[in-house]
Amino acid sequence: MSQVLPSTLTAQLTDILTSVDTPTICNALEIVTGSRSAEGFTRGTFVSAHPRMRPILGFARTATLRTAVPYTDPAAVLKERRLRWYEHISGSAQLPTISVMQDIDDEPGLGAFWGEVHSNVLKGLGVRGVLTNGAMRDFGMLAEDFQILAGCISPSHGFAQIVDIAVPVQVHGLSIHDGDLLHADAHGAVRIEQDMLQALPRAIEVITARERPLIEASRRPGFGVADLRAAMREAEDIH
Repeated sequence: MSQVLPSTLTAQLTDILTSVDTPTICNALEIVTGSRSAEGFTRGTFVSAHPRMRPILGFARTATLRTAVPYTDPAAVLKERRLRWYEHISGSAQLPTISVMQDIDDEPGLGAFWGEVHSNVLKGLGVRGVLTNGAMRDFGMLAEDFQILAGCISPSHGFAQIVDIAVPVQVHGLSIHDGDLLHADAHGAVRIEQDMLQALPRAIEVITARERPLIEASRRPGFGVADLRAAMREAEDIH
């Protein structure tokens, strides 16, 4: 695994990568690597705070969470740990971040850490969004243009508490290290590595161009298998 250097993620490159959805990025990565893969992306279904929102791109800031276990640490310790987490996840235009939080309870998502308050606080800190196997709540009151992809919904926050910060986590089958570059939307998330980053814009052009003949042909009156064959040949010639 080769983590992306923040200095290589320019504003122009960010705009290109967030102009397409996460499935397109997955397809483009196949163009870059020359083969399909069963790794590097999430599995299963997320609850999305804003299903139609533009994709987000940022560096993972990882942590683990519990909501089902009663507090054992003093309140002052819990508060200090929360503040250290806020400091760790803070982002900026030059260093976009995504909060990635694994709920490590035996029953993830008993309580919702993510809702009206934290969506607004993190947006204010420059964080692009959240990826978690835990729960979310407060639909209709969540911060606008702040994506949350959660494993489930819960009306209560339970015993929400940060456990560890900047540790490897796993969310919906995707292993994520602190600092990994992620692209995410309502479909889920995919990891982008350093040696693939610069080739992605061209790969996006290729995959988009290959899909166009099939889509355009299917929309013409009288479309049939013969037209499909011709469109497939045209698509195969695009490199």
